[in-house]
Amino acid sequence: MARLLSGGNPQIAKGDGDEVVQAYLDAMPGWKQDVGRAIDALITAQVPDVIKAVRWNTPFYGLEGQGWFLGFHCLTKYVKVSFLNGDELDPLPPVEAKAPRARYLHIYEGEALDEAQWTAWMAQATQIPGQNLF
Repeated sequence: MARLLSGGNPQIAKGDGDEVVQAYLDAMPGWKQDVGRAIDALITAQVPDVIKAVRWNTPFYGLEGQGWFLGFHCLTKYVKVSFLNGDELDPLPPVEAKAPRARYLHIYEGEALDEAQWTAWMAQATQIPGQNLF
């Protein structure tokens, strides 16, 4: 089992592909694992050609040749979803970020994902150039 870092984020070795992202999801603690699995399932269903990787103990999702559009990780009280090109989404994800172009969505225990909003954001995010992070 993966070691949990401060805030409960799993420590997962960097890697590329679905297998390493699944290892991250398996290591997410408690209710956060359900959130992570729901996010992964929604992205995979809507973006069949998605590429996946883990860097900096964070799963990332992107498109080949277009860059990375989303990542998420566990904090003590919520799962932080980073829309890496979120400043171009309509409506904007609700939380401002210090990183250029990024916007956040915080998902707390007991909150359900708004699948309609999520679907709209994914449709937009995959049409906008992502970030070339690594």
